Amino acid sequence: MGSARDGWSRQYWTEAPGQGALREAPRPAPGPGEVLVETMVSGISRGTETLVHRGQVPPSIAHLMTAPLQLGELPFPVSHGYLNVGTVLEGPEELRGRQVFTLGGHREHIIAPAEDCHPLPEGCPPERALLAGAAEVGLNGLWEGPVTVGDRVAVVGAGMIGLSTALLADRVPLQRLQLVEICPQRRAAATALGLHAVSPEDALADNDVVLHSSASAAGLATALSLTGDDGAVVEQSWYGTSEQHIPLGADFHARRLRILSTQVGEVPLLRRHRRSRRDRLRTALEMLDSRFDALITGRSPLEDLPHLMDDLAGGGDRTRQTICHVIEH
Repeated sequence: MGSARDGWSRQYWTEAPGQGALREAPRPAPGPGEVLVETMVSGISRGTETLVHRGQVPPSIAHLMTAPLQLGELPFPVSHGYLNVGTVLEGPEELRGRQVFTLGGHREHIIAPAEDCHPLPEGCPPERALLAGAAEVGLNGLWEGPVTVGDRVAVVGAGMIGLSTALLADRVPLQRLQLVEICPQRRAAATALGLHAVSPEDALADNDVVLHSSASAAGLATALSLTGDDGAVVEQSWYGTSEQHIPLGADFHARRLRILSTQVGEVPLLRRHRRSRRDRLRTALEMLDSRFDALITGRSPLEDLPHLMDDLAGGGDRTRQTICHVIEH
């Protein structure tokens, strides 16, 4: 499907397990308090969206994992995704014509509440702004830890969430920050960003906080081993329906370790009464610096998205090193 007909709009939908397709729908019209956004670029959140593509969202939490501007219902058919930058065509005068980030998916036109449209900071390219959703997850994890001045911190996993978390943590005056990653190519890319990237074998233990985002049992085991006594592992991975075996029979209790959940549906308790989810997203967007540009590792037109999602979900050679892939609209 090439370009949409006049008055129509293309949308990416997951129709069934492993089956994505473009639909053409009438261009939506905003209601009171809403805006119409014409998408420029959208971004793929690999971990979350490949779970949706494979139909691995547990039914019991489908209502909790619904994307804010999602169409349809999990598991199928659904138009998911949450990284979108576009131009406001209709809405309040102060937003019209502005480039905004929304938690919209891969659709040529997005309807969103006006208060959920975040204007891009001056000088921020649209592609970099796509990473606000990942930076929001990272910021939530740092608040959850919490990570504070002088801490020893490790981030396990150098995917989109891990790198975003590490880049934000790098702005805090810590005693030590290591990014732990098994892939040499990703370690090299992280080092080029000024981060201290190491293999699990070279990682230092006795950390105050370890943030885990590898979405693997091995990564979580590494995170636990690197955490100091009474320290915390902040779990940032989403495993979907897969079951993980976690080594809690070793020194987990003896060293009084903690594993903290950090689902972004809520702001961490220590800040929940002072910061809203909109405040958190706006803060994350403002904290994106030029180093985040390196997390964009590929671009494709919207019509390629069904095949691209198959490749990402199947771990194909074309996308094996993908961090954040941009979809052009």
